[in-house]
Amino acid sequence: VQLVESGGALVQPGGSLTLSCAASGFAFDDYAIGWFRQAPGKEREEVSCINSDGSTWYSDSVKGRFTISSDNAKNTVYLQMNNLKPEDTAVYFCALDLGSTCEDYTYWGQGTQVTVSS
Repeated sequence: VQLVESGGALVQPGGSLTLSCAASGFAFDDYAIGWFRQAPGKEREEVSCINSDGSTWYSDSVKGRFTISSDNAKNTVYLQMNNLKPEDTAVYFCALDLGSTCEDYTYWGQGTQVTVSS
């Protein structure tokens, strides 16, 4: 199993960014994949999840600004982030939940840095 995040960058407040999580080594459309973030000095926070049935979940901190989606043909999950705020600055990780519950993650990517600053 391999998860590789990409798309992190420096962006100004109010800007947009799309992160990608490319997955391999498992039946991509059978499980749930979540996006997490961790800012310096803070605990890791789950921000979104997409399940095998296409259902999605968002934390209150990103609801209405972030959109998770998947492209099964490309084995890739995306996180579209709009109206970015400085408090969105963090390393963003994707993770695989073999139980498809969006609660119990087994495999993790290495992360991609998102910095929101003027």
